[in-house]
Amino acid sequence: MTEKRGVARDARHHRAARVRIHVQGRKIAAVLAGLLLAPASATAVDWSFEPEVGIAFPYSNDVRIPGTGGTDFSLTDELNTEKEFVWRVRLGARLGDRHLFSVLAAPLRLESSGYTRRPVVFQDVTYAPSEFLTSTYRFDSYRLTYRYRVHESTWLRLGFGVTAKIRDAAIRIQSGSSVSEKKNTGFAPLLNFRFEVALARRTSLLLDGDALAAPYGRLEDVLAALELHVAPQFGVRVGYRLLEGGADTDEVYNFALVQYAVAGLRVGF
Repeated sequence: MTEKRGVARDARHHRAARVRIHVQGRKIAAVLAGLLLAPASATAVDWSFEPEVGIAFPYSNDVRIPGTGGTDFSLTDELNTEKEFVWRVRLGARLGDRHLFSVLAAPLRLESSGYTRRPVVFQDVTYAPSEFLTSTYRFDSYRLTYRYRVHESTWLRLGFGVTAKIRDAAIRIQSGSSVSEKKNTGFAPLLNFRFEVALARRTSLLLDGDALAAPYGRLEDVLAALELHVAPQFGVRVGYRLLEGGADTDEVYNFALVQYAVAGLRVGF
């Protein structure tokens, strides 16, 4: 009886924590949106558009759903996960010299297939080793960011900020007529950073990303790239992106690491 009460108490605490996170997320999003939509007459606004495309190379993707009672298995080691074309786009508005607001859309789909060598319990459905499995891993990310430029010189620019992130995620397993899917949509606050070092008159090294760790999970989405400044309002970049993170709760255990080879543009207007 004591154990059941403890489990129920933990569940209530988890629900209360999720409610507080969602409330804070709405407050942060409202404040940032209000600042972003402030009258342009208050200060000059410089807009930027940054599309990015690339190839995603899944390195690891470990799953156990539910977190208590499901089977530990890997979508990359036990199944065959294909490389995927990916894209993302960011729209930014710079107010004055130091304040930047931006919105980002970054969808991600990874497809896997194959046989496991043991039974797999996923979302309370049991799949036998003889069944051919297909899976779809979806991790769509939508972010609203505010960043403050703390330093600018001829060779170095530094900026730090905060990001309000909405994730729309799902893992789907299918074999014949059996289908099971776990969806997860929620809010997560992240810390944002950007380092830009001039290597030559028209070339710079860029390190840019969002990251945060918490007791129940973590996320790092970091880009390292070389950017060629073709013109004051136009740049071309190529680089490497790392996306890693996940959650460990009674409901979901999932940690994935995806590497990207990417190319992008920066267009100012």
